[in-house]
Amino acid sequence: MVDIYDYGPLWQTMERQGITQYQLLKNGIDNKTLDSLKKNKNITMITLEKLCRIIGCTPNDVVKFTK
Repeated sequence: MVDIYDYGPLWQTMERQGITQYQLLKNGIDNKTLDSLKKNKNITMITLEKLCRIIGCTPNDVVKFTK
């Protein structure tokens, strides 16, 4: 079985917290990573940790896995 990454929770969490993509860029998330997130591609654990730190959330608020 193949796991599918869904970063829908990230965009919802960002909206709830009032965080913009520009703020992510200013805090070390680059354009390539934002593109990967928009296309539900793999990101590193370091990036996941960085997103959680910037937004103030947990990994469950960023990504969900589906089969």
